[in-house]
Amino acid sequence: MSASKAIEDYLKCIYKLEDLSIKDKGVHTSALASRLGVAQASVSNMIKKLSEQGYVAYEPYYGVSLTESGRQLALQMIRRHRVIEQYLVERLDYSWDEVDAEAEVLEHAVSDKLVDAMWDALGRPSHDPHGSPIPDQDGLILPQNWLPLSEFSEGAQVRLSRIKNRSPDELRYLSSIGLTMGVEVRIKSKAPFNGPLMIEVNECLHALDYRLASALLVETGDVT
Repeated sequence: MSASKAIEDYLKCIYKLEDLSIKDKGVHTSALASRLGVAQASVSNMIKKLSEQGYVAYEPYYGVSLTESGRQLALQMIRRHRVIEQYLVERLDYSWDEVDAEAEVLEHAVSDKLVDAMWDALGRPSHDPHGSPIPDQDGLILPQNWLPLSEFSEGAQVRLSRIKNRSPDELRYLSSIGLTMGVEVRIKSKAPFNGPLMIEVNECLHALDYRLASALLVETGDVT
């Protein structure tokens, strides 16, 4: 029996939040409630259901973690989502701020056979329009050496590799100042206490909020 849309959404969310969790700690139910926009009681009920079906393990004071079967299903949904996003951009001329909402709907309706065909037609891309890695057909993701733009020093020149979990408005703003995948960025100055960064993109200066700069990822090998 196939999993429900709600189960798929929860597992995908847990997978993404695991990356942000403290080492040796699971995902807190409060973080899930906040990310999914649901009540804490709803999360608790779903975690119980997911645990009974063998998708997650839950321990008080530790949090939620995916089992192997839960991780496989989460990666299957992430693969679908990111392949669909890339297809919409490359073949249907969507902009990168439009594709997330469309992919959220389509990922639950398409088959893996169709997703594989789309992936093949695109030339088997390794990343989606936002630079996020696309799991291969076995659910494998190659290790990435990324650091947030906010962690680099003044004077560093880097190449933008990925943008994590930004709203359509933020993506449109980044496009408007030329901050797109592969563009070179120079950090001109950094305000103290997590203040804004002054960056140079295409010979133009822009002030960039520290929170947004923390979501812009750079491959460490691209630093000069």
